[in-house]
Amino acid sequence: MSMFLSIAALSYLLGSIPFGYLLVRIFRGEDVRCSGSGNIGATNVARKSPALGALTLLLDAAKGTAAVLFAYLLSDRTHLGNRSQKELAFAALFVIAGHMFPLWLKFRGGKGVATGLGAFAVIAPEAVLVAAVIFVAVILIFRFVSLGSITAVAAFPLFAWLLHEYGGEPMTMLLICCASILIIAMHHENIRRLLAGTENRLGPKPMGLKQQ
Repeated sequence: MSMFLSIAALSYLLGSIPFGYLLVRIFRGEDVRCSGSGNIGATNVARKSPALGALTLLLDAAKGTAAVLFAYLLSDRTHLGNRSQKELAFAALFVIAGHMFPLWLKFRGGKGVATGLGAFAVIAPEAVLVAAVIFVAVILIFRFVSLGSITAVAAFPLFAWLLHEYGGEPMTMLLICCASILIIAMHHENIRRLLAGTENRLGPKPMGLKQQ
């Protein structure tokens, strides 16, 4: 139990580091939460500065990877090499939660896509690759970043299961599904705009869903 508490605590604290907020505050002297979607993630940061947006994406993914690697090392030491995927998935869930609900910003954070990408790239790299292809394909067809994110995240647990990248442990699969559901739930405003046809598109020539 103490191992899981340690993993949860450090993963949450790593996830709570608000890189997007810090970068915009340091380099532009502004609060990124006061513009665009009010989100601290890479997409909203990129509206201020594409370079800072790219850096935010990398750093948010890196903290997801770092949390899972910590869990990997801790479980290796605790179980004397007989580590389990569920500890890694547990870390992934908590680092994503930390990004979404950061202690330092009154629990108002990002949507967890980049952090989830970094975390699950360690646990289920093949499923992440498939999800990334789905993400790009949906954006190219429909021109909605949010729809690409939601579709890729929804498909990820299925491919983690089909490709047997969950260690055969039902608990690991449950944690992966919980993380995906949490990320999708954080896109509730995007889902509402998609259904209303008012979500912003990429590119000059909209395709697919109706836009008002």
